[in-house]
Order: sequence, then structure tokens, then C-alpha cells
Amino acid sequence: MKITRRSLLTGSAAASLARGQNASRPSSPRSAPGRRFTKDSLREIAFPLGGIGTGTVSLGGCGNFRDWEVFNRPNKGGVLPFTFVAMHLTGGGLAKPIVRVLERVPHPPYTGSSGVPRETGLGLPRFREAIFTGSYPFANLEFIDRKLPVEVSLEAFNPMIPLETADSSLPVAILTYRVLNRAASAVNAAIAFSILNPIGYDGFTRLDDRHAPFFGSNRNEFRVDADVPGLFLSSAKYPVTSPRYGSIALVMEPGDLSYRLAWEHGEWFDEFQKWWDEFLARGRFPDNAGSASEDQTSDYASLATHFQLKPGASKQVTFVLSWHFPNTEIYWKSEGEDFGEGRESDIAAPLRNGYGTRWRSAWEPAAYTHRNIDSLFARSRKYRDSLYNSTLPAPLIDAVSSQSSILRTNTVMVMENQLTLAFEGCNDHGGCCPMNCTHVYNYEQALAHLYPELERSMRETDFLLNLRPDGSMSFRTPVPLHAQTGGRMMPAADGQMGCVMKVYREWLRGASDDWLRKLWPNVKRAIEYAWVQWDANRDGVMEGEQHNTYDIEFYGPNSMMGTLYLGALASGARMAAYLGDHAAAETYRHLFDQGRARLDRELWNGEYYVQHVDESRPAAARYQYGEGCLSDQLLGQWFAEVVGLGNLLVPAHVRSALASIFRYNFNTDFSSFANAQRIYALDDEKGLLLCSWPKGKRPALPFVYSDEVWTGIEYQVAAHLIYEGMVQEGLAIVEAARARYDGRRRNPWNDFECGHHYARAMSSWSLLTAITGFHYSAPDKEIRFRPRVSGAEFRCFYSTGTAWGSYMQQLAETKLDAEINVEGGTLKVAVIRLPFSKGTAKLTATAPATVDVIAGEAVVQFASPVTLAAGRKLRLTLS
Repeated sequence: MKITRRSLLTGSAAASLARGQNASRPSSPRSAPGRRFTKDSLREIAFPLGGIGTGTVSLGGCGNFRDWEVFNRPNKGGVLPFTFVAMHLTGGGLAKPIVRVLERVPHPPYTGSSGVPRETGLGLPRFREAIFTGSYPFANLEFIDRKLPVEVSLEAFNPMIPLETADSSLPVAILTYRVLNRAASAVNAAIAFSILNPIGYDGFTRLDDRHAPFFGSNRNEFRVDADVPGLFLSSAKYPVTSPRYGSIALVMEPGDLSYRLAWEHGEWFDEFQKWWDEFLARGRFPDNAGSASEDQTSDYASLATHFQLKPGASKQVTFVLSWHFPNTEIYWKSEGEDFGEGRESDIAAPLRNGYGTRWRSAWEPAAYTHRNIDSLFARSRKYRDSLYNSTLPAPLIDAVSSQSSILRTNTVMVMENQLTLAFEGCNDHGGCCPMNCTHVYNYEQALAHLYPELERSMRETDFLLNLRPDGSMSFRTPVPLHAQTGGRMMPAADGQMGCVMKVYREWLRGASDDWLRKLWPNVKRAIEYAWVQWDANRDGVMEGEQHNTYDIEFYGPNSMMGTLYLGALASGARMAAYLGDHAAAETYRHLFDQGRARLDRELWNGEYYVQHVDESRPAAARYQYGEGCLSDQLLGQWFAEVVGLGNLLVPAHVRSALASIFRYNFNTDFSSFANAQRIYALDDEKGLLLCSWPKGKRPALPFVYSDEVWTGIEYQVAAHLIYEGMVQEGLAIVEAARARYDGRRRNPWNDFECGHHYARAMSSWSLLTAITGFHYSAPDKEIRFRPRVSGAEFRCFYSTGTAWGSYMQQLAETKLDAEINVEGGTLKVAVIRLPFSKGTAKLTATAPATVDVIAGEAVVQFASPVTLAAGRKLRLTLS
């Protein structure tokens, strides 16, 4: 084929015109916001596509499907053989038909005992290069091959809309391919999606082809349901209660379609060869009838759409891939769990997925998505754009956005009745460290701010099911659930105190007073258990054996446990006072005051807080940190900032300790650093160590993870630095973390620790609340913004437990213009707090209100609470 310069210019001009006239979905890959990757930086990308609690299939950086994790368990490296999308072309100056898989050519190495595994289909021609742009939940790819007469791009997404749990929990991946004819003559095209019917798959065994013991009676059908045509893949081998039961659907727009429900069988490599020969020669499929597969076998199916493009014209082709595997096998068992006599049958019985109770099969969510795709796209894009159109630093937005993808992975499960069960992370083929680990989920903030009803489910499990009669809370939740048993897992000091603060957070974010009253008796028991186990002398400081998130026990006072204890006492006092439990409120306040003074008096070394190791305990001879500078030393103070509790310790000491953490623990080069522990940063990378000993006295055997680098702690410390005004230091840590996840070294959508998609990394959401100074109290109907980045113009995303949208302000010398925009939900506001440096203010607002200026903050009080529904704005001017 020969494409002249004239034909290229003509095609490009037409393409520009077409782009200018089409503002509908999908986004142009060149204009999409987010991080851009190409060449070697595509190598590690695996972008999770799926709903909350549904599992995912990941889109690789080259446009390939990888990590098929829709079968209720992780499956890193798992592929479905010969599952790909391909394009057939004729015309447009081509001398003969061509077929291209809609993927970039693979990266080396090309190794294997029998060469590159052929089930990947990598033996077929592909595009020479690709550019991947990711802004979760949207991925955009531009495929590049200058020899072809067309431009091809892909936009993939899964619906993600804050507060709308149902539409954010669809078991779907939506893929829209866009083909633009840049040649001087018409092009005839077909785009075909081929897929193995995997029903019966165990979710982790490597598949080489369509033969496996768990396959059999697999059937592929072509359906047309009103305006929705597509493939439906099922199996009659398993009953509806089996973990192997399920279905997959692939639907698309009506049009000139063709399909093959089973590739022609044969020996050796015949099946793939015959598929290739047929599609290359004819460009379409014979619409053959399907039949049930033989035992231990399945079949491949292909669905294609056919169209012609005139010069400069473009066509969008959207596939909705949906799955339905409603039964989750309890394949895990937490260390120390005691299920009790007669409960073995409970363990054997699978759990019912939440999405499995909503849909009968994969066809229904596919059809629902297809019929509502414009609305799902628009609302998801509005969320994405509200975040990415902010004036915040790009690495911070990337950290916030990318780690929200953890909610879609097998780390988080949602069972029937919206019961949220979550691993700490995912091993390659199974969940890691079940279930609802109290101390790891102290750090996680994304679920609470995006889907608060699912976070509230975790609190109900903590306090109504997992709290034992003595007030202790197992730091892991045994499954299946049984009230007030908690298994044999010990309580974790940090986890149990953090759970109290999490109840306070959920209440502030819109949980009802009735909800709080329901939990309050057990919240009290959880606080007061500290007086039995950790603070026996009731002086507000923990001295006893303190199991914690480092999987060891601290002995003696330390500010990590101490600030979480102070946070639990402070939040407990506020909840108690609100509910009229004044005796408890007074007790907690008294202990808070005592503990705050003692921590500062005994643990402050002039720069930062240390641990006083109780050397009378034989176990304290190892795995402590003593005089070290611990990155988590102010963990409870960070959480207090997130929930608006204020200062737990002396403010000047907090700032000094944070500065010390950055000074001593932020390592700008690991090439000379010796680490015998797990390796998360190395060579020329930058990262924040969990601990250092700048004044010496490093224990011979310090706590077991001290030399490691965890992104969940990096984001927590960075957010705390930003809260305290050390914005550049905080951003330096964020930039270092995101630079390590650059697509070449690691997957930008998979921060790992003890497992992939590690929950602690969702502390990144606190970066958003820190830099925007956002806080909301539903009981007080009070919202606050206090931007910590300078500039005349400021924009950001916000989310309360009842509404989400954007906040904008413009600053002049003597005036502040502010606007709160509600994109979803309902926002009730009685008080707004905004930064204002003048001593007095004159207020102009869209609702009657008064204003006072107190300590550099304008406090706007409305005559009566204002209710803003989606689509409404509240404007005010201070001058």
C-alpha cells in the first residue's frame, strides 16, 4: 500500500474536523487527562476493569487482556487463551486484506520452554506502538502504525460514580474502539472480539487451550434481546450453588454483525490457524449454530461488526463485557481462627456475592449497561473530570485516583446485603490476610469518602459481630460471621482504637444518629477494654503488650499507639456527649488530658517522639524501636486531622516530629542502603523508610519491617506534612512513590505491600483532604475548605457522605469568590468555613447568611440550613 503525503494531509484535516464536531464519548486519547505511558513504560501496566465486589479483568499497557480475576479470587498472570480483539481491513489503498490484533507488539523477553506461550495469540500481527493514558476509571490507548490507512484508539472504563454504589458495582468492562479513515479512499472494516468460554474455571489454574477437567457442557449462544445483540457463554455442568457456576456476556450495538459460536476443531494448531484463515480471507464469520461442548472441553466464540468508512470518517464500536459468578468459595482460613464445633459445613458452603443476588446471569448487567451507557459514562466522567480538572499537583491527583482502583479488585468483596469483607491485599492466586484487618484499614480512607454505606458495613461487623463480650475485638474477622465470637485472633491495640475513630468518621460523614446509638454501647466497651489490656493504671497511656500493624507487639509507651488511644478517647468523648452519656464523656476527656501530657513529657526527645521500651518484659528484647524515629509515630494525629479532632499533642512538637520524619526517613537513593527485609525500593529510587535511628541505638533486631518502604505510610506521612503546612516535603514523598510505579518498574494501578492492591495504600485519599483543607460534619451541617496551595485560582473535588462535587475559589487582594457545586447526592449546609485574611468581611451569598472572621477564617452562618441537590451551586463573595 502507498499512502501519499496528500492523502495523509487530507485524512488529517478531515480527522480534525470530525474530532471538532464530536464531543460525545469516548474521549480523544490525545486530550484525555492523566498519566501517559509509551514504549517500555507500558510493560507493567494492568488497569483493573470491573465493579466494586465483582472482581476485574485488567487492560494491559499494550491493549491486551490480562489478570482475569472475575472468578472470585486473584489470578495474576492469568490469561484466557485466544481472547483478544482484532480488526480486518480492505480498501484504503491496501493491496490485499490485512488483520491486526488491536494491541501493541509485546515487549521482550520472548522466552519460554516452547517459546512465547501461543495461547496469548502473540503470533499475530499487531500495532508497532501505543500510548496509554490512565485516569481511573478511564483508560485511553492510541495505537500507532503509520503504515495503516486508519487510526485506531480505545477507551475502556467501568462505571465509577461517588455515592452510587449500585451503578459502581456493575460486573462489566466497557471497551470503545474508534477507527478513523485517514486514507484518500474508502475502507471496509470489521472488528472482532474472540473469547474462550471459561465457565467452570477454578480461577487460578493456568489455561493453555480449551481443554481442562473443569470444563464440559459449555455452550455459546448468540442472542438478540430487544435492542441488545451479543454472545452469552454458559455451562450446564454445575448447579446454581456451585462456585464454578456462572456466565459471561459480550454485547454491542446492533448493526451488520457476524459470529462464530465455536471455532472449527482440529488437531495440533488447526483451530487457531483455521480461525485466522477464515477471518483474513472473508473478514466475517458464518453465523454457525452452537452446541454444548464435550466433557473436559470448552469452545472459543467470536463476534464481529462490519462497516465502511469514507475518507475522514470515523466509527465507534463499543463492547460491553459482563460476568456473573455469584458464589464465592471460602478458600482461605485466617491464622488462629477457631470456627467452633459443627461449623465445618459453614466453611464449605460458598458465600453469595452481592452482585450475584442482583442479577440472574451475566446477560442482565450487560444489557443494563448497554441501555444506560451514556448516563453511566457521563456520570463517571464527571467524577473523573472533577478530580483531574482541579488545580492540584498531578502526582497527588494520580495517587488519589490510582489507588481508588483497589476497591474494584479482589482485595474488597461485597456479599449479599452489602456485607463488606476485605483482605489486606491479594497474593497471586488468593487473598492475603483475611479479613477486615482492623489495623491496616486504619489507613484506608477511599471507601469511606466514596462509598460510605460499604464502609459502615465494616463498622457494623467490627462492633456488632466481631467484638467479644469482654470488649476485645479480633483484629481479623472470621468468615462465616457469627456474632461476638471473633475467633481466636488477639485484639490489636492500634486496630481497636482506630475502629473507634472510624465510627466517629462514619457518623460525621452522614451515618444517622440511630446508627450511632446502635453501635455506641459496644464502642464504649471497645474503648474501656484498653483499661484491661493496655492501660491498666488508667492514666491515658498504653504500657501493656500492644499487638500492632507490624505483626509484632510493642512493650511500653509509644506515640504510635498513644496517639490512636488519644484519638479514640477524644472521638469517644464527642460521641458520648452528643448522645447524652455525659459520665463517659467526662471520663474520656479526663484520660485524654492525662495521656496527652504524659506522652509529651516522657516520649518527646526534643526532635521527635520515641518509645520507652518496657525492658522488664522478656519479649521486649527484640522487635522494638526504642530511640528510633518512627514514620508512624503520629498516626493517631494524622487520623485526627482527617476527622477534624484537632491537636492531640503539642502543635509545635507535632511539626518538629514531622520535619524529623522527613529529614531522617526520606531516602533519596537506595543504592548504598542495606536491607535484609522485604524490598519495595532499591537502587536509584526514593522512598520513606518506616524507621531510622539518627541518634544511634538501633536495636540488634528492630521491629521486623523497619527498613521497608510502604506506600500506605508514605501517603499518610505526606498528607500529615501537608496538613501542617509542609506542602513541598509532602509532595516530594508523593512524587517519589508515584515515580517508583512508572509502568516500567511497577504497575501504576497496583501499589503492593503484603500482596497486590494493598488496602493501606488507600491512605492516599487523605492527600486530597489535606491539600484542600476539606472537612464536613453532617451533624453540624458544616463544611470547610482551607487550601494549602497558593494561587489566585483554586479548584478541587470534594465528597461528603451525602454529596459530591467541586469547590472553586478566586482570590484577589481584597476579595474571595467561592462556589460549591453539587454533582451528585444532596448537600445540607448551615455553616461554611473559608480562609480569609482580612479582619472583617462583607458577605454576598445566594442565600441569607451572616459572616464573622475568626483567626484568619471566615465563618459563614446561614439563616436556615441550605439544601443543595445535584446540579445546584452555592456562590458567595467575601470582601
